[in-house]
Amino acid sequence: MSRTLDWAGLLNVRDLGGLSTEDGTRTRFGAVIRADNVRRLEDARTLLEHGVSRVVDLRFPVEFGDDRIDDLPVDVVHVSLLGEWDDDYRDSLEAQMTGSAPADYLRASYLDFLERFAANFAAVVRAVATAPPGAVCIHCMGGRDRTGLVAALLLRLAGVPIDVVAEDYAASEAALADTHARWVAAAPDEEERERRAIFGHAPAYVMADVLEELERRHGSVAEYLRAAGVSNEELQAVRRRLREDN
Repeated sequence: MSRTLDWAGLLNVRDLGGLSTEDGTRTRFGAVIRADNVRRLEDARTLLEHGVSRVVDLRFPVEFGDDRIDDLPVDVVHVSLLGEWDDDYRDSLEAQMTGSAPADYLRASYLDFLERFAANFAAVVRAVATAPPGAVCIHCMGGRDRTGLVAALLLRLAGVPIDVVAEDYAASEAALADTHARWVAAAPDEEERERRAIFGHAPAYVMADVLEELERRHGSVAEYLRAAGVSNEELQAVRRRLREDN
């Protein structure tokens, strides 16, 4: 089976199945799918055709305005992963972004997201743990940053090695490259082109660094999520959903 899924209207869709774990099993196909904005699908029935029973939407509400599809034929849980839209926080990130190399900005911002919005990450994991039978599809806008962080946590819970998790994250850079290049080229001036160019980066070592630091601080992804409010039963439910040996 191919992990990369061809969903008309989308660019960055992967099944989290088929990945080796540290203890010798593999992740299950059809358990969790990561995607860019599923409300841009040409046909919402695509979700049903791939066995999706729940969609977890990580976007800010202000990002809903350009959706092609209003209603989806599956259960939808919305968790604004990065909280309420905060102009001051956004401005601070922009300032950090312009003063740092892209990889340094990504690493610092991802770690800040994980600490600042830990309760929201916990809510997303809980939504996966309590989903009805079928696949859970997690998405944001491009499926790289917010979705990438959630996918990384889920894969680590399943026992996937950090380097393999990081490779899955990095695949978004290639998937979005053409669209991103057109967006950069359409910028009104050089300053904006430079700003937009930063968003095209997703090197594997960034996610590896982030996970290693998160686990250094908390002991493990499971301990990070427990501290954020995820129960042992919910953590085990995620492992059962994702692993072939259950």
